[in-house]
Amino acid sequence: MDIEHNSREYFYRFPFGAVKCGTDIRFRLSVSEVGIPSAVRIVMREDGKEEIRKDMPYIFDMSGHCIYSTSVKMPEKPGLVWYYFELETERGMVYYGNNSQNLGGIGEMSFNPPSHSYQVTVYDKDYKTPDWFKTGVAYQIFVDRFYNGNEDGSFLGDRTDIIKRGWDEQPFYKAEQFGGEYKANDFFGGNLKGVIKKLPYLKDLGISVIYLNPIFKAYSNHKYDTGDYEMIDPMFGDEETFKELCDTAKSMGIRIILDGVFNHTGSNSKYFNKDGEYDSVGAYQSQDSPYYSWFRFMEWPNIYESWWGMTTLPQVEEHSEEYRKYLLSGEDAIVKKWIRNGASGWRLDVVDELPGFFVKELREGVKSVDENAVIIGEVWEDASNKSAYSERREYFLGKELDSVMNYPMRNALIDAVSGKIDAEEFNARLMSIKENYPVPAYHSLLNMVTSHDVERIMTIMGDAPSRHDVSKDYQAQFKLDGYALELAKERATLVLGLQMTLPGVPCIFYGDEIGMQGYGDPFCRQTFPWDKIDEIDVDGRVRDRYRKMIMLRNMSKAFSIGEFDCVYKLGHVYGFLRSYGDEQYLVMANMGTSEERARVDVARFGITKMTCITEDVETKESPDGIHYIDMQRLWIKVYKAENDKNLQTI
Repeated sequence: MDIEHNSREYFYRFPFGAVKCGTDIRFRLSVSEVGIPSAVRIVMREDGKEEIRKDMPYIFDMSGHCIYSTSVKMPEKPGLVWYYFELETERGMVYYGNNSQNLGGIGEMSFNPPSHSYQVTVYDKDYKTPDWFKTGVAYQIFVDRFYNGNEDGSFLGDRTDIIKRGWDEQPFYKAEQFGGEYKANDFFGGNLKGVIKKLPYLKDLGISVIYLNPIFKAYSNHKYDTGDYEMIDPMFGDEETFKELCDTAKSMGIRIILDGVFNHTGSNSKYFNKDGEYDSVGAYQSQDSPYYSWFRFMEWPNIYESWWGMTTLPQVEEHSEEYRKYLLSGEDAIVKKWIRNGASGWRLDVVDELPGFFVKELREGVKSVDENAVIIGEVWEDASNKSAYSERREYFLGKELDSVMNYPMRNALIDAVSGKIDAEEFNARLMSIKENYPVPAYHSLLNMVTSHDVERIMTIMGDAPSRHDVSKDYQAQFKLDGYALELAKERATLVLGLQMTLPGVPCIFYGDEIGMQGYGDPFCRQTFPWDKIDEIDVDGRVRDRYRKMIMLRNMSKAFSIGEFDCVYKLGHVYGFLRSYGDEQYLVMANMGTSEERARVDVARFGITKMTCITEDVETKESPDGIHYIDMQRLWIKVYKAENDKNLQTI
């Protein structure tokens, strides 16, 4: 008994992937060795609705396989459509659905209704994402740890309730260091003036987008406990400094994206004012407070809903009209104010904890000021089908987000380059993203490998023990050296090469470009060691690789908005094409630890001659389009098809 459907092949499903509302999709099923089925059907279900069945008539025979086919018009309303197949045979009912990994592609046969159905994402015809963002290279900055723009190293803000640290010291990581209670109030003095002063450095690196962790007034060093959305934290600067940053950056071709923390505020804020430090009457102080409806009290004032039980982070009531008007829809709403002041977009913290209506209203507010502003969500899973709090999320149907932090790709990159998965599974994970995400979102995904929440890529690539298996004290003193460090550098720069050549917007966490190490929060948030760069990246190899791979990314739109086609996936060697207009690039990556020779067939793409542009010039020429490529361990090569006269190498 042989049944097959492959959601990634045009023969079986056309067109491929996510589609616009009202699109006709042709589905095919190949059947053999089951006799003549009395019925073959596709079973489809719109999200939240009942299943419907449609007969699939026999169309033709192909090499002994009977081909059944039908076309189905997708709904006019955006949403997800799920499907599988059922056959009535002499042996009873037979089913065919998505594979057990739920990744799309070739599915699995069963004698019971399948556990996993195939997914079709149906999105709004008018869904667009900012073009400037798709072609960018982003850089994430945790402001307090990046650079102090004051020449004398003094701290801004005149706060007396903080612990001032030396720039070369390690962030505190346990309660006793703060005096018995973990307060996250140790500061190092980084500020917006420091970011301004380092703009030439970022420009030279090839950066065109800066994503800033929160910069609004707050008690903590991380600023996710917002105290006042209307005010830049005095330790970082003021509104004029922010405007100067945006203006100066824009003059250099760099845009600024802000971190929006709208699911909760700080208990020490002008809205809640639990500590009474603000002049306002906060919700904690009085039920007559103008902010009382913003929060969820079970028993006022001391029992209230907070983010993950952290009482310093009272959760907001997103249904509050007053809160939404202040933040999203009013003429001077917060999301509008900072776009008018020069920001080019928002990254939304814990967006899956914000209800859909709230995110839709936020998009309307932001886009009413600047339709080209970008909206990025923090989502750790496949954002196309995520459910949270009993609500199917609609991030990429056209009315909410432009992008998300691409943690699924991050995980795939780490697992592949660490040798945990082979090239075939790596490709399956990448193709699942391509299959489920609308094209406007697919080219806008924020492809980060380190962030303020996870271990630095250098630490992970050196096979450091899992943070779940070791103590904070162990993490604090851990440093790679010797062979482990060499291995980490090889792997991390290979990850970088893939990050810069795969679809989406690559994002570098400050310091990764010099090889900084560190476990997760707070060890990934150490200060940028400007005076010790040569001690960390001794031979300059990491810096050189970053510059070259960013230069490669920036030299052609093929690497940003170009077509993506896998052409090789054997063992731990992976190859793919990026194509845009008449430009074609073959990217080959050996993610294994031994040298390999790959036989790569690119005949169907018409590539008979190509030249390596990432190392010593090497030209491959084959009239039949089959090329043999020698790959050293943990290495990446990029070849450009010679279909034009100008060949730029890096």
